[in-house]
Amino acid sequence: MSTAPRLTALDATHRSLGATMTDFAGWDMPLRYGSEREEHTAVRTKAGLFDLSHMGEITVTGPEAVRFLDYALVGNISTVGNGRARYTMICREDGGILDDLIVYRLGETEAPEYMVVANASNAQVVLDALTERVAGFDAEVRDDRDAYALLAVQGPESGGILAKLTDADLDGLKYYAGLPGTVAGAPALIARTGYTGEDGFELFLKPEHAEGVWQALTEAGADAGLVPCGLSCRDTLRLEAGMPLYGHELTTGLTPFDAGLGRVVKFEKTTNEGRFVGREALEKAAERAEAAPPRKLVGLIAEGRRVPRAGMSVVVAGEVVGEVTSGAPSPTLGKPIAMAYVDAAHAQAGTAGVGIDIRGTHEPYEVVALPFYKREK
Repeated sequence: MSTAPRLTALDATHRSLGATMTDFAGWDMPLRYGSEREEHTAVRTKAGLFDLSHMGEITVTGPEAVRFLDYALVGNISTVGNGRARYTMICREDGGILDDLIVYRLGETEAPEYMVVANASNAQVVLDALTERVAGFDAEVRDDRDAYALLAVQGPESGGILAKLTDADLDGLKYYAGLPGTVAGAPALIARTGYTGEDGFELFLKPEHAEGVWQALTEAGADAGLVPCGLSCRDTLRLEAGMPLYGHELTTGLTPFDAGLGRVVKFEKTTNEGRFVGREALEKAAERAEAAPPRKLVGLIAEGRRVPRAGMSVVVAGEVVGEVTSGAPSPTLGKPIAMAYVDAAHAQAGTAGVGIDIRGTHEPYEVVALPFYKREK
């Protein structure tokens, strides 16, 4: 028996704007409002407004909250300062990636509170894993998915637009940091984070304030070119920026080292005598990656116009040497692009003779270093 998808607090707003809706991770979400290319370009050149309320917020509190998170996650959470955030991962005992996360440290230094933000498709998996792992720690794991709506303003004009609606010190807000404030009169956690490769902000609000803040941002951004944006352009934006997507570049069959993200694993942390879930397996994965990684994640840029898709084979001289994990037309580059895991022997930027098998034809592609796009500071 199928379950009806969940609706965000902005569902009526999306429909009034004529959004094309889609079922994503059990949520009814806007795919696009008009042209996804125009939405993508607006974020790169002006600003875009996103509803990200499908993401999963999990609160961790208690005297041993930081000890617990250092044990449950691969990152060194004890070094995250008040008001800061960190990209990290939660892994299985065998080192396989359960999800990639952002952890925000909130509250006062004496009694820190943490918010773990999981991907929508993995929110329950992460919640279950944290609930299981908290045993033995004086800490509490709380499911706060229904307590928040999440809006994002992304793009070079985002700071100017948001500044019209808040007294918060946006200029002093560093990347991967958050501060409490108000936006259009509504209490919010204002974070300088995003998934587009552009400067921008994510706003954690009570669901009942989402419509009012969305409307206020729309009006404040009218002269700056702000447009509503859906999941489709968010995917092409993150692909250009070389950002991994769970289920594509990250899976339980891969460790952070397999994905080229071994830097998020902190073996040097000293809490819990250095123990954390998956440590032993990840130490072995680190050794393998340093010795001779079997495959590497690379970027591929098309020489032609045919668009690659996830699951297609990467070939050299007729032999399969890898697999595409994500592919799409790049509005910024004007060419199709892809991320793929390929055999290390063919992973060097500029490697010749690489193709993607697109319905039986081996289309030529150039191997490039990631990301495809990096904004100017």
